[in-house]
Amino acid sequence: MGSAVELDVAGRTVRLSNPDKVYYPERGFTKLDVARYYLAVADGVLRGLRDRPTTLQRFPDGVDGEFFYQKRAPKGLPEWLPTARIEFPSGRSADEICPTEPAAVLWAANLGCLTFHPWPVRRSDTDHIDELRIDLDPQPGTDFHDAVRAAHELRALLEEHGLRGWPKSSGGRGLHVYVPLAPEWTFTDGRHAVIALGRVLEQRMPGKVTTAWWKEERGERIFVDYNQMARDRTIASAYSLRARPRATASAPLRWTELDDAAPEDFDLRTVPARFAELGDLNAEMDGRAYRLEGLLELYEKQLRDEGLGELPYPPDHPKAAGEPTRVQPSRARRTGRPDRAEEE
Repeated sequence: MGSAVELDVAGRTVRLSNPDKVYYPERGFTKLDVARYYLAVADGVLRGLRDRPTTLQRFPDGVDGEFFYQKRAPKGLPEWLPTARIEFPSGRSADEICPTEPAAVLWAANLGCLTFHPWPVRRSDTDHIDELRIDLDPQPGTDFHDAVRAAHELRALLEEHGLRGWPKSSGGRGLHVYVPLAPEWTFTDGRHAVIALGRVLEQRMPGKVTTAWWKEERGERIFVDYNQMARDRTIASAYSLRARPRATASAPLRWTELDDAAPEDFDLRTVPARFAELGDLNAEMDGRAYRLEGLLELYEKQLRDEGLGELPYPPDHPKAAGEPTRVQPSRARRTGRPDRAEEE
């Protein structure tokens, strides 16, 4: 598959083995093409990863092969690449890589990493979030443009609470909106803030948006995936490539271009040119630190006035106080029994 090549990455040499290995068969993109892509957008992707515990989604045999998520720092970690200790919902812990320079991105690409999944925290404080991440996930029967309409309503709602959001494509059919925060709130606070936002969107866009955790209840609506703010849940970083045949990327967007955008517009070939022309559209997030008091007050008001409280967590999380049953509604109707956590 060709001899290894050495890449100069901001003054540090990174070795790339098997550069001719095909990662995207439909378009013939190789490992070297992936590396060159990440070189071209290095400043942008690093901005989203810097000092963040980061899970690597690795595809050693390309997008048509098996993949896995590397949460623990692998053996042979370069001495210049720091780590941070993270705590999983189970109570177990791990040391996860925290990129601090562009070479870390290329080092990971050499391991077959196509998609980077950073935590919304920094290694200096892994318990307090500094980004609110809202995932607008189209369900069957809806598409990217339905997510765009929800995003515009979300933008207005954020502004009502003194917040500014930065949108990006997911690399698939969805949209992500990020809000930079002062690192003073827990994962639970961030999750509650997104739940509050989602509930207002449901009210303002009836039949178009949902916070229903169970797929059978979502219908043809945009799902506000509030559990993406739960501990150990992550979203593909800005500029990450995705494991799709067209080699699409998660691309930061301007609010004014959302209506005319399409996910397939942003890929391994087009994003570097866009980055060279526009720079990093997320760069303005640096130095911004918004506050969550308003959204948390909204969550409490929904609980107090409407009786709307906690929503189900993912199955690997401990049962939360006030959390409803985790049994699928149709199964609960058949058995008439609560979930095991409630029984205990």
